[in-house]
Amino acid sequence: MRTGKSRTPTCRPSRASSTRSASSLSSETRLRIWLERSGSGFRLRDAATEEPVRDDDPRIRVVKVAGVSYRLEALQDDAFAAGRRLALVPEPDNEHDPNAIGIWDEQRRVQAGYVPAEIARELDARDWQVVSVWEYVEDGRRGGLRVLLAPRDAWIGIPRA
Repeated sequence: MRTGKSRTPTCRPSRASSTRSASSLSSETRLRIWLERSGSGFRLRDAATEEPVRDDDPRIRVVKVAGVSYRLEALQDDAFAAGRRLALVPEPDNEHDPNAIGIWDEQRRVQAGYVPAEIARELDARDWQVVSVWEYVEDGRRGGLRVLLAPRDAWIGIPRA
């Protein structure tokens, strides 16, 4: 008896890029995250449920900024303080990695470093926003940053200074 269903696929496999789009990760409801002060930075909390958001939540990325050791003076700029919005700048002409995504201050004056290579190759920077969420401070100087990468349409509640 035939059911009308073919045993072979009727559509060709997609040739779409494997680049991970933030919109493909978002659910039907808009992601809303509060930043909650804690130590040298912020913890993440889901604004809808008030539950903590873990760093390994599939809707976001929380990563340590790569390459900061080459930019320690730039990293001291207040624009990189925890809670500040930053900018993702793709570098397709980067001689070391065409997938490189620079992390700059919001006005794109000073660069802190890069999205780690293994994460950058999965992202389309246009679909994501970035906020500094944790500072590594030693002897009163910023020596590293962790940043939140969230879908461009996510709401991120940042406490006022």
